[in-house]
Amino acid sequence: MTLHNPSHPGETIKDCLADSDLTATALAAELGMSRGTLHKLMAGRIRITARTALGLERIGWSNAAFWLRVQANYDLAQERRRQKVA
Repeated sequence: MTLHNPSHPGETIKDCLADSDLTATALAAELGMSRGTLHKLMAGRIRITARTALGLERIGWSNAAFWLRVQANYDLAQERRRQKVA
């Protein structure tokens, strides 16, 4: 079954952050990025990278393959939407 409107992985990260004891600043540091970059990710303005996926795995938020699949599903849905419009 294909998801027609999967969420950006940043939405899931935002939910995980809200349910954790971490601050955005602490999470950004754990992931080796600036707080601004983390906010861009959570807002869906940038893609999750393999480095970030491994960082999320390291802190125990699922595994890197999960995060990369979420990004791939989102990207594929966005491209399908663009091609239908074109």
